Amino acid sequence: MINGEVVRLRALRAQDLEHHVRWRNDMEVAHWAAAGDPAFGPVTAEAVGLGFDVMLALNPRESAVFTIEDLTDGTPIGMADYRDLDPFARVATVGLTVGERDRWGKGHGSDALRLLVNHLFGTLGLHRIELDTWSGNERALRAFAHAGFREEGRRRDAVLVAGERYDRVLFGMLRSEWPGAALRNVRTGK
Repeated sequence: MINGEVVRLRALRAQDLEHHVRWRNDMEVAHWAAAGDPAFGPVTAEAVGLGFDVMLALNPRESAVFTIEDLTDGTPIGMADYRDLDPFARVATVGLTVGERDRWGKGHGSDALRLLVNHLFGTLGLHRIELDTWSGNERALRAFAHAGFREEGRRRDAVLVAGERYDRVLFGMLRSEWPGAALRNVRTGK
C-alpha cells in the first residue's frame, strides 16, 4: 500500500470488480473519465470481468492497476494505473478515475495522482510520465497542472462528446520536474 494525505493506492483485488462495474455504468463518471466513450461504459459485469482477470495478472514491470481507497474509511473510490511502460526509455502513461462522485473536488484525485507519480519516479526510476484528457474536463486540466504536469500539445477536435468537438490535451512530466526530485536528491546525494 502507498499512503497519501487523503487516499491510499493498493493492489487491485478480485472483490474490486463490483466497484469497477458500478463506476463504468455511471454515465457521469464515464462522461468525465472517458469523454463518454462507449468503450468505457455502459458495460456488462461479464465484459468487465474478462478485462478484470487480465488486470489482476498484470506484470508490474509493464503496467499495473491500483485501487484508490479513502483513508478515512477504507472505501474504494477509484482506480489509478500506469501502462505502456518502456523500460529502455523509462517512460509510462498514467490514468486515473475517481468513481465515487461524492469524493469529487475534494483532493482525492490529486492525492492519488501525486502518489502514483512518486511511485513511478521514486520506486521505478522512470524518466518521463505522460497522460491526457479532453479539453472539456477542466477539473482534470487543473489537477494535472497543479501536480506539475506541463501541457505539451493538443490534438485538435479529436474528441466527440454529446455532438460537440473537443481537443485531446497531452501532458508530460520529466523526472527533473518532479516536485519530489529535490528531496530525493538531498537524501541520496545526487
